[in-house]
Amino acid sequence: MTSSRDTMTAAVVVTHSRTVGRVLLQGGTVVALVLLLAFFFAMRPDTFLSFVNVRNILYQVSILAIIAAAQTIVMVVGDFDLSVGATSSLAGSVSATLMLGNSPIPVAIVAGLAVGLLVGLVNGVLIAYLNLSAFVATLATMTSVIGLAYLVTAGTTLFGMPAAFNALGQGRFLNIPLPVYSAIVIALVIWCALRFTTVGRRWHAIGGNVEVARLSGVNVRFARLLAFTMAGLVSAIGGILLAARLGSASAEQGGNNMMFSVAAVFLGMTVLRSGAANLGGTMIGVAIIGVMSNGLNILGVNAYVQQVVTGLIIIAAVTLSSLKTRER
Repeated sequence: MTSSRDTMTAAVVVTHSRTVGRVLLQGGTVVALVLLLAFFFAMRPDTFLSFVNVRNILYQVSILAIIAAAQTIVMVVGDFDLSVGATSSLAGSVSATLMLGNSPIPVAIVAGLAVGLLVGLVNGVLIAYLNLSAFVATLATMTSVIGLAYLVTAGTTLFGMPAAFNALGQGRFLNIPLPVYSAIVIALVIWCALRFTTVGRRWHAIGGNVEVARLSGVNVRFARLLAFTMAGLVSAIGGILLAARLGSASAEQGGNNMMFSVAAVFLGMTVLRSGAANLGGTMIGVAIIGVMSNGLNILGVNAYVQQVVTGLIIIAAVTLSSLKTRER
């Protein structure tokens, strides 16, 4: 009797442990964000969750949120884009150069957006129609685009853009920086496109199973081309806003956003049971990165240590995503 009762108790404990494990795996990203908020609030209760600091966090991650949204589009399709950061830098540099050459602000912005579209289109053609791997194609594109950005800027940092342009990145509405609103609008548009449009459903279908999508009548090549093109355009928006926020443009000022955008998407993959890329999860991943960076700065942690922590977070994100895929 005792042996039978012990066996039942052990079975209940094992079942409970597995349930807890699934819950942690399912909501690991959300739990991590809550724990980070709690930790930094406990360390700096008078500063961390103040309105000013929360606003600073939103301001700091606004551009990353836009770049990560671009990365999400591509990763929904089952690919990834190493060139999003370089594309944003080139777009900002082109717009800045044209404005310094007395071109009207709208013309300079449209030119920057056209650069993003062109880079995305090139990526799409290389990957969808020439069948190059996304890693090889976007790595090559990233290298070339960085070189073009250096040529456009002559290897210097560009200053002196018109005040009206800088206001796009430095202005405020209701005491909230304008890039925060831009990031929210872009994220909502992309979320709606992924969730409610035919193109979005096709992207999800391709990311789930390319062959099934093809047999279902989806033009896989064109859909992948469109995904990379849209990612290029959104990256360009981020780069132009970054130039406006900083009041300057350089060849590599958006470079770190590529690494952070990939980390944010991987972190967000644990939010859904399917373990697929999704915009809501990506934004949670962006929040984790922003909260961590801001909290470590408040605590006075060395910048090099922050780089180590960032690397560990990327490893954790990929590991969680891998575990989620195996569970599937």
